[in-house]
Amino acid sequence: MKAKVILHRKRKKRVEQGHPWVFQSEIDEVIGDFTPGDIVDVYNHNHVFLARGFINPNSQMMVRILTHQENEQIDSSFFVQRIKQAWAHRQRFIPNVTSCRAIYGEADFLPGFVVDKYEDVLVVQIMALGMEVQKESLLKGLLEVFQPKAIYLRNDVYVRELEGLEQEKGFWYGESPTEIEIVENGVRYIVDIENGQKTGFFFDQRQNRAAIQPLITEDTEVLDCFTHTGSFMLNACKYGAKHVTAVDISEHAIETAEKNAALNHFSNVDFIVANAFDYLRDCVQEEKKWDVVIVDPPAFAKSKHAVKKAIRGYKDINLNGLKLVREGGYFVTASCSYHVHSHMFMDMLNDAAFDAKKNLRQIHWDGAGYDHPKLLGADEGDYLKFAIFEVTTRK
Repeated sequence: MKAKVILHRKRKKRVEQGHPWVFQSEIDEVIGDFTPGDIVDVYNHNHVFLARGFINPNSQMMVRILTHQENEQIDSSFFVQRIKQAWAHRQRFIPNVTSCRAIYGEADFLPGFVVDKYEDVLVVQIMALGMEVQKESLLKGLLEVFQPKAIYLRNDVYVRELEGLEQEKGFWYGESPTEIEIVENGVRYIVDIENGQKTGFFFDQRQNRAAIQPLITEDTEVLDCFTHTGSFMLNACKYGAKHVTAVDISEHAIETAEKNAALNHFSNVDFIVANAFDYLRDCVQEEKKWDVVIVDPPAFAKSKHAVKKAIRGYKDINLNGLKLVREGGYFVTASCSYHVHSHMFMDMLNDAAFDAKKNLRQIHWDGAGYDHPKLLGADEGDYLKFAIFEVTTRK
């Protein structure tokens, strides 16, 4: 018999609204014995079935939900089917895709399980105890659906320790080079699956990278700050930019960006290793200008407590970035900090534009791409903000 998790009477109806987690504070009692990682059933205070998932009493997210269907059994075939459904979604919305986020955890109804597909190699992160328990079923599903050459584990993330799991990385199945060439939007990239950030590449900006195409002409000069491995820079070059200046504080990132530019035969790029905050300020002092300025920084706010400081950081780079845009040019800006919500981000941009004496006309607004779907009932998935503005001077 499965253990039964009974929820408090006085709680927000988050589970009923499709949220994939049950927090410890929402649980009234657990009836029956269980081992951490076991499948349990979740009921409301009237003992009406709500969901089925796996339990970990050592985690604040005590139950992660796999299904809301009472007659759906959690077995090996369940995970194979979920993986098939996730891949079918990508194939439908990104036709002929060969590299993408193939499985996006909770949003693909496989909580704590992330898979990035780099051509015929998969990179996997398992961030929940319940998914660790199901590793063999997950491996079976990945092999059946993708027939990969190799699968590499990037379980070198701190969140595993919060689940009572050890960090690790290495090949789970097969072998391959750890630097892999992929193609996205017609641009070629070298991805370092062993030592690159996260799993090696940020697929969530795929559509946003393509969205800069109308901004670029043969006369366009572009500044790309926080270029990382050069994704926006490369797309700007692909679309015909006259020249791009690519800036990042990481020497390794710039070296990779240089390799990617050479791979695509782009030679119209200056690569600069520098702190983007300082670089932007210096360029303002030197009265430099570009037709398109892009700022796509890493997450500044890892928690609610960091939001105020993060907003100051975002305003700094956006204020100075706006000052560097030629009259009538375009400003491209993003934030991947979940805790900095969309309205906070827009308020910050308004403040930056006011101080920079600029008028902003919004051309484009978006979030993460098709391979990063979002559950409406889970705000935690709404992390990426991306905007393009036309910039004019306010007298």
